[in-house]
Amino acid sequence: MTSTDQPTGNLELVATVGAPMPTGVAVSNTGRIFLNHPKWGDDVPATVVELRDGERVPFPNEPWNQPESDADPHAFVSVQCVVIDPLDRLWVVDTGAPLLRSTKQGGPKLVRIDLDKDAACQVITFPTEVALPSSYLNDVRFDLRRGDEGMAFVTDSASQGPNGIIVVDLATGQSWRRLHDHPSTKAPPLRATRPVVEGRFFLNRPGDADPYQLTFGSDGIAISADGSRLFYCPLMSRRLYSVSVDALCDRSLDDDAVAATVVDEGDRGSCADGLESDDAGRIYSTAYEQNAILRRSPEGEWATLVHDPRLLWPDTMSLATDGHLYVTANQLHRQASYNDGQDLRQPPYAVFRVPVDAGPVLLRQ
Repeated sequence: MTSTDQPTGNLELVATVGAPMPTGVAVSNTGRIFLNHPKWGDDVPATVVELRDGERVPFPNEPWNQPESDADPHAFVSVQCVVIDPLDRLWVVDTGAPLLRSTKQGGPKLVRIDLDKDAACQVITFPTEVALPSSYLNDVRFDLRRGDEGMAFVTDSASQGPNGIIVVDLATGQSWRRLHDHPSTKAPPLRATRPVVEGRFFLNRPGDADPYQLTFGSDGIAISADGSRLFYCPLMSRRLYSVSVDALCDRSLDDDAVAATVVDEGDRGSCADGLESDDAGRIYSTAYEQNAILRRSPEGEWATLVHDPRLLWPDTMSLATDGHLYVTANQLHRQASYNDGQDLRQPPYAVFRVPVDAGPVLLRQ
């Protein structure tokens, strides 16, 4: 092992889990840990679970994890992320797209689970002009000061269709697309990026027209400490972008006016899957090429928070009120679809955490 392979930072193992692979993690104010398992080909008994004494328990219950179809509005179809909001409620982003299939109305949705009841208390489905048949809803952030009950912002990282950001009025359930197919939300040509993970080029699935083109777009998302800017990044890009939250929420503005507020925040030095922010004005980015998590200062300077060979594809992060940044490591790049049909994953998968001297962004009344 060379010096560059030596771990840096204070990475702590929280839990290990066998198949299926997790993507998202969320930690409540009382320390409850939730995971989700998208249906990408593994046998997934429950797509949302709570970790209890080391065991995964279907959450909020088994019926919610047993959909009747891909269009079931009353059960989870295939969940990509789980997020705790500023009021300590769990929100579930359901892609409605198992195996990346085309979506059907009722499948893609945002579900609020109140943790004092452990019950689904709000279901917001998306019209087909918002969650397109090609859409893949990915991650969500909140500003509960806006509107009557707050606004949510969801990335659409579609691999075979337009990318963008979906804005949701939590009081009315109305939703609309912003930055639809905007260049900042799209994956750049892979020949210009060519991510390298574990010493190998991360290529596309065999049989695709262009084996060097991975087209997953706007993926990671984070909101600034003051709620003025929404940060986002395509999965296959090393650049970070931001857009005005005021513009996203103002339905009187046209697409060009919203796009005029986009800022290219520069090169992060690594491709990223997940983003997070803290109340000290810093942005966190996973770095799946370097098995690391990076942190950006309010002045725009990047530094390595933690690097560890165990961080095999750090995916989604969750900054909890206990002062720790949680992250899943799920070996996504080792899936059979990216390795000529050979599944190279070696469970168990892991949930880690690292202490940070700040708290989560809690934008609430």
